[in-house]
Amino acid sequence: MHREYHKWFSPNLNRDMELLIYGHAGARMLVFPTRRGRFYEYETLGLVDAVAEKIDNGWLQLYCVDSIDCESVYNFSAHPADRIRRHNQYEQYIINEVLPLSRLKNPQPFMISHGCSLGAYHALNIAFRHPQWFGKVVAFSGRYNLSEPAGEFRGLFDDYYDEEIYFHSPNHFLPNLDDCCVLESLRRLQIILTIGTEDPFLDSNITLNSALQAKQIPHEMHLWEGRAHQASDWQKMAQLYL
Repeated sequence: MHREYHKWFSPNLNRDMELLIYGHAGARMLVFPTRRGRFYEYETLGLVDAVAEKIDNGWLQLYCVDSIDCESVYNFSAHPADRIRRHNQYEQYIINEVLPLSRLKNPQPFMISHGCSLGAYHALNIAFRHPQWFGKVVAFSGRYNLSEPAGEFRGLFDDYYDEEIYFHSPNHFLPNLDDCCVLESLRRLQIILTIGTEDPFLDSNITLNSALQAKQIPHEMHLWEGRAHQASDWQKMAQLYL
């Protein structure tokens, strides 16, 4: 399997960033790590091996990015407004640096956005905000509103709320979305959600499912037995849905 490491200084983040590319051809797939995860996590969790056949056959090419969650949404020493501002800088890094690299490396136009847990949030949020760059979203065990607590997980903005947080909260902005062009772009996406029936983020997925139905956006939502929120579950999901 082709495996390629990249590191460069990001002008959007004002720091070095790293990523790994797996595969030589096929649909480009942007892969976000879990909460505070690193760019090599998809490999260490066994998920690269889970889709190795698709990579080796030239059907998928993975772009596994690093996170800056400790500087953004999980930086509780910073004001919430600064957390979401840093998160927005991270999005600009993805859109303006990582995606152009992927297009330079691989002319295949089809792009998938994918992640597990908080990575699922990153994957879905960026694809819903910039649907023109994506053809498919595959989100495992995600949470789509970071401002409210879910089970044992606290809200990430300490009861602070502003317009930036709203527009980075799919469960908030989607129900109010009425731009016909954006809605048509979202209806073009292939959207696959998975969630465990005992996952603390189940209600978040149910809310998102209802909003997608209300906006007549085609999608699939698959319920898995139990919590289904660990690497062994995601390996099986990856083999089924990627």
